[in-house]
Amino acid sequence: MKRSRKDFNPKSRFGPVGIAVMVLFHVGVGYALVSGLARQTVELIKKPMDATIISEIKPPPAVTPPATSAPAITAVQNTEPVPPPPAAPPAPPAPPAPPKATTTDIAVACPRQVKPEMPRKAMDEGIGGVVKAEVRIKGGHVQEVRFLSGPRVYHSAVRAAVMRYECQTTGDAEVLATQEFVFRIE
Repeated sequence: MKRSRKDFNPKSRFGPVGIAVMVLFHVGVGYALVSGLARQTVELIKKPMDATIISEIKPPPAVTPPATSAPAITAVQNTEPVPPPPAAPPAPPAPPAPPKATTTDIAVACPRQVKPEMPRKAMDEGIGGVVKAEVRIKGGHVQEVRFLSGPRVYHSAVRAAVMRYECQTTGDAEVLATQEFVFRIE
């Protein structure tokens, strides 16, 4: 019987040295698994990740102080008659103001939040940082995410997480909230 090139013969291809190397490799892997060395190696390779959500708390609107009493102004009476001023036409009614977005705490507006995932690129390059985002909420849903600061590598992960928030707003009221996301690579 004639052999073709496609027939596989491990002895002719690897030889005794190749087979011995493969056997030693498998024995080494088996030893690492049994002794726990493999688990220690995996733990050493893993990079711990910590992402913390920090909500910005807005102070209540400022209260105006009561007016202080000013010194009294005395009037001097004139004896000449003064003609009454002409009557001014009534002012037209002011157009209705557009609904203004109210600013609130993100934890109040969106009690169910999703933690952003650490991007692989940030872990590989060891990039940490704080991302500050402004979130516009209307009708119980996040409408827009605008980034105020932070590394760009995290922007898409933060946007994806924030768009999954479950928010509670009343009617068509628009709510603006600011939130900080802290990413640490240790």
